Amino acid sequence: MNSPDKPARNPWYWVPSSYFSEGIPFALVIWVAGTMFKDLGHSDGQITLATASIGIAWSLKPFWAAFLDMYRTKKFFVLSMEVLMAGILCAIAVALPLPNYFQVAIALLWVLAFASSTQDICVDGIYITSLDAKKQAAFIGVQGVFWNVGRLFSTAAIVWAAGSLKEDHAMTATAAWGWAMGLAAATLVVLAVYHWFILPTGSITVRPKNVTEIGTTFADSIVDFFRKEKIWGMLLFVFLFRSSEGLLLIEGPLFLQAAHDVGGVGLTLKQKGVIDGTVSTFVSLFAGLMGGAFMARFGLNRVTLVFMALLLNLPHITFVVLSQLAGPGHTLSLWTVGSLVTIEKFGYSFGFVANMLYMMQQISPGKYHMTHYAFCTALMNLMLVPTQMVSGPLADHFGYKAYFIIVMFAAIPSILASYYAPFPRGTDHHKAA
Repeated sequence: MNSPDKPARNPWYWVPSSYFSEGIPFALVIWVAGTMFKDLGHSDGQITLATASIGIAWSLKPFWAAFLDMYRTKKFFVLSMEVLMAGILCAIAVALPLPNYFQVAIALLWVLAFASSTQDICVDGIYITSLDAKKQAAFIGVQGVFWNVGRLFSTAAIVWAAGSLKEDHAMTATAAWGWAMGLAAATLVVLAVYHWFILPTGSITVRPKNVTEIGTTFADSIVDFFRKEKIWGMLLFVFLFRSSEGLLLIEGPLFLQAAHDVGGVGLTLKQKGVIDGTVSTFVSLFAGLMGGAFMARFGLNRVTLVFMALLLNLPHITFVVLSQLAGPGHTLSLWTVGSLVTIEKFGYSFGFVANMLYMMQQISPGKYHMTHYAFCTALMNLMLVPTQMVSGPLADHFGYKAYFIIVMFAAIPSILASYYAPFPRGTDHHKAA
């Protein structure tokens, strides 16, 4: 699946589309699957326990990241995974009418998650080996923005499509979601065709000569990672930065969809799609670009890192407000819900870029740049697995009003970790020229 590559390809041709294609499958597993199962009648606890556990696929990247650096090219694996994921989404659509569709869909989502994490490793590898440090900083906001565009495409367009097919075309929920999954599959196929012609190859590692050398290289990549100066302090930051966010990622959208009589907002699928697909989308794009520009202008240092952590976590208070306003007999206007959710999305999109840049420029540089960046993102996602898994049962037990207050207290470790994060590679050289 390789094609000849042109040197020094303009990053604007491939960075936006690459990270757009990363965001789509991640959102389908972490958010859209939950919305779909909720619409098909499953409880919050059942949904979060089943779908959040799948997130461990993104935390197991280190076990095969090094091997992806040994065989074929990064571009080959990106194209292969995009085609594979399209096939899996079609299989989910076909499985939905089955009596045991939930178990089959969860199994297929596991495969989709491993394919998505493989794609992530190689897209990130192309990014960090095709761009120098200055361009990495300049495009980190673009990277984050278009990952979020992919996320919003899934949570807005795909969800809206399912809702429209149900409400406007009288389809059953099963049929509507089947066609929605088909739309996501078609999008990934189009992206694969585009990337065949436009995606850079990335750096090519010297191929191992035999099995012994493969094992030696893999072991050396692990040892080299833990030899890095102040590695444990840096990993603690990565592990804690998104500690509060993990409690909100799945449960927040489920709360918006939950009925009034259980304390939810009671949005329809189309209303959720409208909120995610209109103002929230543009605000997320703007915030991601502003976050990248902010980091390029002021550099990665302790002050900017704490500032970004505050922006990532403080907007969670919008869900505290929503949970206090929602409930039986309290129908909130779409404007009120959309405005508050948009504030949260702005903070998330702006603050998130600091985490990625810290991993890219403080932890991963060295002999195994792509592999070590995969180690970092794996650990980052590892924190999300337990928090997402317990989010549904906690919300079911405490109720939405108390639960979102708990989420706010969970933000404290993230801010402290940002304040104490080490900078072994210094900070001045991260500023844009």
